[in-house]
Amino acid sequence: MKEETYSLDTILATFTKTKKDSAKKRLIFDQTPLNGIGAKWIIAFFISLPVMLYIGIFNPTMFDMLGIAQAIIFFVVFLSMVMILVIALTFINNNKVLRQVTPSWNNSFPEVDLKLALASGGTPYKDFFKHYSEAVKLGLKGEALKTHLAQAFKVMQEENADLYDAIASARSGRR
Repeated sequence: MKEETYSLDTILATFTKTKKDSAKKRLIFDQTPLNGIGAKWIIAFFISLPVMLYIGIFNPTMFDMLGIAQAIIFFVVFLSMVMILVIALTFINNNKVLRQVTPSWNNSFPEVDLKLALASGGTPYKDFFKHYSEAVKLGLKGEALKTHLAQAFKVMQEENADLYDAIASARSGRR
C-alpha cells in the first residue's frame, strides 16, 4: 500500500485548531484534511451516546420492565462503559492520524519526533504550539512555514539542550 504524502499545512491542520492569531492543540485530532471523519462528527457521536443510552433505558417500555432503581443502576453502569468507549475511540483516532502523517512529517523534519512535538509534558519541544501560533499570526504557509518551524525547532533544542541530549542518548542506548 502506497503512503500518501501530506503538506505541512495539512499535517498541522489535523493536530491544531486555529482561531484568529493562535493555534491550539486538538484533544481529538481531525481527519478531515486527510479525507477522513471530521473531529466535529466524532464529538457529536460522543455527545449522542449518553443521550441514546438515556432514551434506551428510560423509555416507557424499558422503564416499566426495570423500575426506577434498576434503570438508574443500568444507566450508571452503561454510562461508565460509554466513557471507556469514548476514551478508547479517541486514542484509536489520534493514533490513526499519527500513523498517517508521520511519514510526511519525517520528510519535513527528520530530526524532530512528532510525538515529542505534540506531547503535553516536558519535552525539548514544549513550546511548539507557541512558535506555531507565531507563524499563524504572521500568516506563514508552505515553505515559509517550514523554514520558520525548522528555526523554532533549533531554538527549542538549544534552549532544552540537556533534555534533548538525554532523550537522544536514551534512544541510541535502546537500539
